[in-house]
Amino acid sequence: MTIADLAVGEAFAVLLVFARVGAAMMFLPGFGEASVAPRARLMIALGLSITLAPLLRSRLPATPDSPALLAAYVAIEVAAGAFLGLVGRTALSALATAGTIIAFQAQLANALTNDPTTAQQAALPASVLTTVGVVLVFVTGFHHTLITALVGSYDLMAPGAPLPTGDLAQSFVRVVAESFALGLALAAPLIVVGTIVALGMGLLSRLMPQVQIFFIAAPAQTLLGFAVLAVTLPLLLLWFMDRLGPLVEGAFGGSP
Repeated sequence: MTIADLAVGEAFAVLLVFARVGAAMMFLPGFGEASVAPRARLMIALGLSITLAPLLRSRLPATPDSPALLAAYVAIEVAAGAFLGLVGRTALSALATAGTIIAFQAQLANALTNDPTTAQQAALPASVLTTVGVVLVFVTGFHHTLITALVGSYDLMAPGAPLPTGDLAQSFVRVVAESFALGLALAAPLIVVGTIVALGMGLLSRLMPQVQIFFIAAPAQTLLGFAVLAVTLPLLLLWFMDRLGPLVEGAFGGSP
């Protein structure tokens, strides 16, 4: 084997790893945020690809002889990386779901603010919880778990092999369902308190129909929602981080 063949093989390995890692970096929590500069995201993905390529070289297919086969390999890896990134993003969206439900229960559905993670408008509690969730991803070192799970995905989806589309669709549906259930569970304290308050205001409205109870009690309901959120927020975030790991790692195929 000549030096030229060796250089081509190493470049192919880096390219194939970069296709999956780069696609995943566009969506992974903490890396794929709208506030992260695309150039910084590109450099992180390229650095990881150069680092991981020698470790994954034995799992990669041989250097293809035709451009069509090379394009097929790259397309498969991009699809695999995008799936893995979307799984992580969907898992993090449990906080956005919880925040939106909390906003409705605390009469804050119309209190919209700019969400720095998506560069779009969102309800205030949803924006705060999502931002705190991204911070926790780095503070707790969960971004290392994401990278480890990304490497472990090479056991689940071999490079160059056809993607198991049926299994991937089933896995993604499961992640979406579990993420929504987790968001609903995180907002459960506010749902219980909001339901009790709504029942109480409904009874008062029936007893005093001439008084606009729902209009008068709206500020008190908002203050009560803030109070309940302040008490439950630490446990809410701890439980979310405890559930986030198994949810993501199960979809990624676990550690290598």
